[in-house]
Amino acid sequence: MLKPEWEVKPKRARVKGKYKADDKSTPNYNEAWVGGKAPKKKKAKKKKKPTKKKKNPYNEPWNGIV
Repeated sequence: MLKPEWEVKPKRARVKGKYKADDKSTPNYNEAWVGGKAPKKKKAKKKKKPTKKKKNPYNEPWNGIV
């Protein structure tokens, strides 16, 4: 899926070349981000579980059961 070119990534606020921290006394505004709103966090991709190999009965030693 391609992203549109006009979509702009949110920018971190800076003060003299250093990132600015969020002020906890203002709960509705995040000073660390330009525009006051942090981007939503992306969900982590789920890892696939490895499939278990089925045992081949012909590869195991014969135990005398018929």
